Amino acid sequence: MSEHARQADIAPGDEPIDDREIAKGVRGYLIGLGLATLLTVVSFVVAGTGWVWAPSIPIALAVLAVAQMGVHLVFFLHITTGPDNVNNVMALAFGVLIVFLVIAGSLWIVSHLNQNMLPMDQIMQMQR
Repeated sequence: MSEHARQADIAPGDEPIDDREIAKGVRGYLIGLGLATLLTVVSFVVAGTGWVWAPSIPIALAVLAVAQMGVHLVFFLHITTGPDNVNNVMALAFGVLIVFLVIAGSLWIVSHLNQNMLPMDQIMQMQR
């Protein structure tokens, strides 16, 4: 096996890195930590103060939660749309699809169970 073939056949994570790459990685983690902390603090402020119109608080918290998930995916799990991350993006999309199907199916089942239930007075008559 030639020297070039041995160098090309390196497992992910075993590549030699220099100090600039380490500093870049640490900087990315620190930016992610700062953004995650900021989003957490903003969530507590939104929920605990009257700065946001009360009926819109759940929507604001949902938006902040999605932003928090995005920060974690990009800065900590390093899932990006680059050519070397196609499998990661596909796995994430499949996971989101499965979660969506479970939630939608559960809501559909619960709504149909509610429609097919007997009225409470008929249930009470059956128990006598």
